[in-house]
Amino acid sequence: MSAIRTILLAEDSLADAEMAIDALREANLANPIVHVEDGVEALDYLLRRGAHAQREDGLPSVLLLDIKMPRMDGLEVLKHIRSDEKLKHLPVVILSSSREESDLARSWDLGVNAYVVKPVDIDQFFQAVKTLGTFWAVINETPVGD
Repeated sequence: MSAIRTILLAEDSLADAEMAIDALREANLANPIVHVEDGVEALDYLLRRGAHAQREDGLPSVLLLDIKMPRMDGLEVLKHIRSDEKLKHLPVVILSSSREESDLARSWDLGVNAYVVKPVDIDQFFQAVKTLGTFWAVINETPVGD
């Protein structure tokens, strides 16, 4: 049996990050949750560089990615991930408040696995994140090789 992989959450809003983490914990997932606050840090984590150079090898089970972040937005992160041989199969779920059709279209064009608009209602947000966490961290299996 393989080790339990992390869930990487890239979210600049501390309030949204705390809600997502609470929802994932409420789903009783055993996966550790790593929170980064912008796209540059997300890539640093994935590529094991900078502050994350010493982390254990291996990719997260899923990246929950906000679009609107400082330094590097989520769409740019997604573009980097899909063009990197080691990262291209990583499941990426956009979890964003953006309802702009251009963000949605660009996300699909760049190869996102799912796009979830953050519900305004807190209970709906919790339920959406719990469902996402359960599917991507427990049920879904990442393809091996290419």
